[in-house]
Amino acid sequence: MKQALLDNLKNLRGWRVPRKLLAFAVDDYANVRVASTLAQSRLRKAGLDLSGRMDRYDALETRQDLEALYEVLDSVRDSRGQPALFTAYALSATPDFARIRQDGEHFYPEPVPETFTRLAADQPAAYEGAWALWQEGRDKGVIQPQFHGREHLNVDLFEHKLRSRDADLKANLLNDSLAALTRDPARPGIGFSHAFGLHECGELERHREILRDGLDLFEKVWGFRSVTFTPPAQQLHPTLYEVAESGGVLAIDKPLLCVRSMGDGTCRKEVNHSGRQKRQNHLTVVRNVVFEPGNTLVSDPVGRAVKQISAAFRWSRPAIVSSHRVNFCGHLDKHNREQGLAALGELLKRITQRWPDVEFVSVDKLINEMR
Repeated sequence: MKQALLDNLKNLRGWRVPRKLLAFAVDDYANVRVASTLAQSRLRKAGLDLSGRMDRYDALETRQDLEALYEVLDSVRDSRGQPALFTAYALSATPDFARIRQDGEHFYPEPVPETFTRLAADQPAAYEGAWALWQEGRDKGVIQPQFHGREHLNVDLFEHKLRSRDADLKANLLNDSLAALTRDPARPGIGFSHAFGLHECGELERHREILRDGLDLFEKVWGFRSVTFTPPAQQLHPTLYEVAESGGVLAIDKPLLCVRSMGDGTCRKEVNHSGRQKRQNHLTVVRNVVFEPGNTLVSDPVGRAVKQISAAFRWSRPAIVSSHRVNFCGHLDKHNREQGLAALGELLKRITQRWPDVEFVSVDKLINEMR
């Protein structure tokens, strides 16, 4: 009863639409986490704790990951005869591990196509043809990239660890990975994956540079400007909104409720809703459905997602389904991918059966509807 009440409360405000629009917003694509099972084994031997779900299962998407995902998404049709599709929030770059190892003090980005080329040479069974599959998926209408940041790490914290010769980062660099990296007492509240996590306001200028560079590089990598933006770990200072807007971003993904760091020990509480909000020149996107089939704390992820979709449609809201790539990764554990895709297939089947008038849309298309 309490959960049903919360599902309805979070849909009280926001943009309304008479049609049943449903978008999947899936984070972390093109991100390097653990390079391979061999790298994972070596990291464990180096003493790193890889018990977390991301460190156990998450890896750059392989050819097999994409092929299996496309098959599931293409197995259903909406009211217009279109397949389901993922809005894949993807990066522009990953760490240039070889150059960083050589320099030892600074971070250098490697454009995503170069990462896939490098891994196709190192691990052809997994990555040969993977980058071409990205293009194929876009052409088939089952996956649509949007901007998730230049890289999924905090550059200031990364370089601090480099200069400090931290053992956990050193082990990762030797294995072309970014897993089980600890926080640093010198930067309280900043997680390693928080690309725009803010400790001091003086860091904002670098964040502006990274955001501008990331948006421009996204266009070079993916072939178009991204109109939506989901910052890693939902960390983004409000002064960066103008930078995103000037780079072509029309909508920014934000939490329903959050306490946002404003730098220098200050913060503010936020309540957001999808659509236009005061004192900003972009639309806000708030996800109102959670689908994380790999989360063992949720006993019935499919049923839970269906209830949240039902609440969204009840209030004439679009259903924006939040998920992460890790649920559908099989490079480190094939069973993880099989389990996640089986749950996704069941969810899609139940959606199309219960709401035959549903329309699958990408988040950027949803933004066009809102505007």
